[in-house]
Amino acid sequence: MINFNERETLKVNEKGHLEIGGADCIELVKKFGTPLYVFDEKHIRDMMSVYRDTIIEEYEGNGLVLYASKAFSCTAMYAIAHEEGIGIDVVSGGELYTALKAGFPADKIYMHGNNKLPYELSEALDAGISCIVVDAYSEADRIEEEAKRRGIVQNVLIRINPGVEAHTHAYVQTATPDSKFGFSVASGAAEEITKYVLSKGHLNLRGYHCHIGSQIFEKESFVLAVKKNMNFIAEMKKKLGFICEELNMGGGFGIWYTDEDARIPVSGYRAYLHALIETVKGECAAHGLKRPFILLEPGRSIIGEAGITLYTVGAVKEIPGLRKYVAVDGGMFDNPRFALYESKYTALLANRASEAPVELVSLAGKCCESGDLLGVNMNLPKAEIGDIVAVLSTGAYNFSMASNYNRNLIPPAVLVKGGKAEYIVRPQTYEDLIRNDVMPDYLK
Repeated sequence: MINFNERETLKVNEKGHLEIGGADCIELVKKFGTPLYVFDEKHIRDMMSVYRDTIIEEYEGNGLVLYASKAFSCTAMYAIAHEEGIGIDVVSGGELYTALKAGFPADKIYMHGNNKLPYELSEALDAGISCIVVDAYSEADRIEEEAKRRGIVQNVLIRINPGVEAHTHAYVQTATPDSKFGFSVASGAAEEITKYVLSKGHLNLRGYHCHIGSQIFEKESFVLAVKKNMNFIAEMKKKLGFICEELNMGGGFGIWYTDEDARIPVSGYRAYLHALIETVKGECAAHGLKRPFILLEPGRSIIGEAGITLYTVGAVKEIPGLRKYVAVDGGMFDNPRFALYESKYTALLANRASEAPVELVSLAGKCCESGDLLGVNMNLPKAEIGDIVAVLSTGAYNFSMASNYNRNLIPPAVLVKGGKAEYIVRPQTYEDLIRNDVMPDYLK
């Protein structure tokens, strides 16, 4: 059984129904249908504020939280981030466009990506975003060319690879020696790109960016990454006379998916920032360095536990001696993470949320794929057709990775505030599916 007293966004009401943000999930299903992404606005704001306030209180406000758009991007999220006084990072022209359409200030936008396309860089420069993180020599050349054409100097960071191997899934480790991201410190590549960028007349190198991976619980991983970064920064000051003004330590703070994970309350994330900030202070003192402006990019930890996905049970199929399949009206088209990473989730029956689980089942999707599963060995009460399944902690990377595979409709998303819910992403229609289809004349 889930201990809902420790879950700040979920509870079971007197009807035995699951609630999120004060809204009865069964009432949400009646109003909006399934599959349905549901987000608790209070949890989102609480997470943003704990990061923001920790920087203010422990680092004299000399830093900025950047919400990592890739976790979940829509205009409402950017509006909330703006109201909470934080920045954002974007990794595509589409994310940038969405943020700008939401009225998000360009001077609080950072752009990432290992292969930013020419038109994306042009859009970023035209918008006047704060900073672009350089991840290739050709990219530095392109930004230089475009900035010169516009008669501006563009702020940039360089993504470096400090060689810290975080304890996380291999697919989400990004600072190991073999990575498509960044320039290796150990090989000397980071020093060479630093020299190269400093030689450009229309690039203003502000400092460095580092991201060691995702779903990390060990504070020591972040502490080690800070130390390696600060050693490199001290070396660049000594060798090149370069003063690092900004240090972006990325994100990667872990969240609860199952009881194999630590369960961290909102306030508990202060400990990660405290360890990181104290290490920066200590390393600056040891090396005689100016304290840099610190940037952090939490995405999953802001939105992950704020979201759930609701499904309706359809077919139930038991294969004696092997397994029992409980099929729902969603699947890998709204959450491909199990198919990609074998990511584990916790599920329950939202209409019978107080009932104890009695069997292990495989939660199956409706796609025409044997691998279309949302989880295996998931502990549930005996599910029946029409029951409502809630899969927890689906706020991050679910909607973002959704597709129209099998021409299924991507589910809508609603935001709950004080028990009331409104769409933040409307439902797709069949007409949306064929909107860009074109019939050649010879087939008409």
